[in-house]
Amino acid sequence: MDVLSHDELSRLSPPERLALIAQLWDSLESDQLPLTAAQQAELDRRLEALDEDRRQGITWAALKAELERR
Repeated sequence: MDVLSHDELSRLSPPERLALIAQLWDSLESDQLPLTAAQQAELDRRLEALDEDRRQGITWAALKAELERR
């Protein structure tokens, strides 16, 4: 594996470094990202809230029709 030296990394512009970070992050599979119990609980809570919000939501067509009636 070729590893970039500190000097090589510091020559990269901030956007280039961010792009490298993104590539590294995207290369990981979800099972390779360990979560604490608290993090997993928060993700579960957010997914549940998203599902609940979707059930209470309306479609764009329904919203548009409602706005046009006003």
